[in-house]
Amino acid sequence: MGEITRVGVDLAKRVIQVHAVDATGRVVVAKQLQRAGFTAWCAQLPPGCLVAMEACSGSHHWGRRLQAMGLQVKLIAPHFVSPYRLSGKTGKNDAADAAAICEAGLAPQHALRSRQERRAAKHDGAAESSRLAMTAFDPFGDIRRD
Repeated sequence: MGEITRVGVDLAKRVIQVHAVDATGRVVVAKQLQRAGFTAWCAQLPPGCLVAMEACSGSHHWGRRLQAMGLQVKLIAPHFVSPYRLSGKTGKNDAADAAAICEAGLAPQHALRSRQERRAAKHDGAAESSRLAMTAFDPFGDIRRD
């Protein structure tokens, strides 16, 4: 078995389902953990390992804790995870959700931007829209357009 490089985590009220794969995509671990044992299990992961979770209020708490441990955390909106769920006989369960989250963690478009990147984008967008608003509206026709 190889070293764990990516982990999909399905958070629930009492237990946490993990689905971990190595660099080749082979499943290394797929099991349920009690909430109390999840942090201890994550402490054994290699530094920089990607841990993907569906975005929810609990995932933000766990994400901060895992980042403090040196792990890379990716929160993914649920509607980006649903295409990766295997439908059919297995149905929707914690193990299938954790596997889907692990697969969805590979997609680059799901990466959440940092707070500084969001603020910069918001500031740049606001400045651009106000500049356009000032030049686009000209009730008297005073602005020369070349």
